[in-house]
This record gives sequence, C-alpha cells and structure tokens, in this order.
Amino acid sequence: MASTERPALLGIERSVTGRRWRQRGEAGQDNLALAIAQKHGLPDLVGRLLASRGVATDDVPLYLEPTLRELLPNPSRFRDMEKAVARLIQAIEGGEKIVVWGDYDVDGATSTALLQRYFASIGHPVTRYIPDRIREGYGPNSAALLKLREEGAAIVVTVDCGITAHEPLAAAAQAGLDVIVIDHHQSEPLLPAAHAIVNPNRLDEEPGFGQLAAVGVTFLVLVGLNRALREAGRFADRREPDLLELLDLVALGTVCDVVPLTGLNRALVAQGLKIAARRGNVGMAALADIARMETTPGTFHLGFM
Repeated sequence: MASTERPALLGIERSVTGRRWRQRGEAGQDNLALAIAQKHGLPDLVGRLLASRGVATDDVPLYLEPTLRELLPNPSRFRDMEKAVARLIQAIEGGEKIVVWGDYDVDGATSTALLQRYFASIGHPVTRYIPDRIREGYGPNSAALLKLREEGAAIVVTVDCGITAHEPLAAAAQAGLDVIVIDHHQSEPLLPAAHAIVNPNRLDEEPGFGQLAAVGVTFLVLVGLNRALREAGRFADRREPDLLELLDLVALGTVCDVVPLTGLNRALVAQGLKIAARRGNVGMAALADIARMETTPGTFHLGFM
C-alpha cells in the first residue's frame, strides 16, 4: 500500500531536536501553496505560509500589501454611527464640554489619545477621565459619571468599555448626561441606556468587523465625524486634520490588544507602522527611545518593546 504521509517540510526529516518537520494544515494546501507561488511569483515557502493561513490565491496581493483604500468601510454601515456623529457635531457647534472616558490598557489609552488629538486639532479640546484601576475598577461607574455631569460635561464618550455598564449609564441618562459608547467587546441582548452605541460586536450589527480593537472602532468614528464636518464646511477656512497621521496610535492599540491582524486590522497596522517610523508623535518616539528601539518599528516592537 502506498504511503499517504506527506513529504517532510523543506526536506527536514530530522531536526536538531530529532523532530520531523510537517507542514501545518490539510494535505490539499500543497496545491494551494503551489498555485499562490506560481501566480504571484513568490518563493515556495511564502506560498506555503500563505496557504496555511487560509489566504486565497486572489487575496494574496491585498494580504501582502493591505491598503485602507480597499479595506476601509463606510463608517455609516455601523449602527448608531450617524447618531453618534450628529451628537458630536452638535456639541462642537454649541461649545459643549466633552469628556472621554478611557481605560487603563493600551487599547483604551490609545483610543483616548486618538480622540484627544483629533478634537484638539479642530479647536475643540476634550478632557479625559481614566478610572482608578483599584478603587473604581473597569468601565463607567455612576458616582464618577454624575460628578462629571456636575462639572459641566454634556457628553461622555466611553472607549474600550461601556457595552455592559447598564446601571451607570442609566444613572447618567437620568441626570441628563449623553453617553456615546465606542466599544468592541461582545454585547448582551439588552443594550445599556446610551445616546449611541458604536460596536461591531453588537448582536444586531452586520458581521464583518468584529475583529477590530476599540482603537480601530474609534478611528472609524473619527472618519465619519471628519467627513460630516467637511460636508458642513468646518474646514472651509481652516486646515483639515490628517487622520492618517493618527494611525501610529491605531497600530499600537491594535497590536497590543492581540486582535487578529487580518482584513482592516492588517491595513491599519501596516499603514500605522509607516507613520510610527516617522517619529512625529513625541510620546511614542519617547517610548521607542526608552525601549532602545533602533530599527524600523514592526509589530514585534509595538507588542513587546
């Protein structure tokens, strides 16, 4: 009977540790790997790696060179996006106080920084509130939200949290405080009492972008807001913010939240690494110097250094 065992990967029958190298995945991937290598002029090993990752032959160019032009969705596809954008524009035009309720991990911190940098660039600075990890725990709490309301906040934008904060958001709503939730964690069937909830992992959301980190969702909110402000003539006599310059923060939060680097995430990180290499963000440049990063940044540097 003929042997059905696949040939050793790269011909390595016995490694230094005495192991036989085997290709990951199904036997049928050999044909896919060969097709990828031949169609795109790639080395055999690269073809095998792409096949093992489930990349289709026609998807190879976009996987290797992901672009926002091809992968960035229309922000309005997400539920409550237009409602959130409309409320933020109302606050900008009315000079209302906006507070960003952040989180203490990298995804939450970069989401917070993203909003602060954008709003500062359009001449409407926002303040931030990061809960104390020990005393307040994760996510919004009623006492702090009500205090922010007493201090004049009209809107609180939660990032990387809020999707399950039912009691605190109900208290905020009763006090007349509008809360916009920007999150990516799985929601429950019953959503909290927020003015708007932008979350690709809402149960009633169209699938396709559930892999986004909160900072990626926050970036999409800014894309929608920036577009609406442009259409309203906000930038007729002032410089329009360059959202691409903020992608270093998006890349950092995406990598450090350990979400899959596929689809839109892959494009956000690929383009964000190019921005990070320019060292235009003083804070990130300082972090790179402290970490003694002396080479072009990659995902390893963002995630581990």
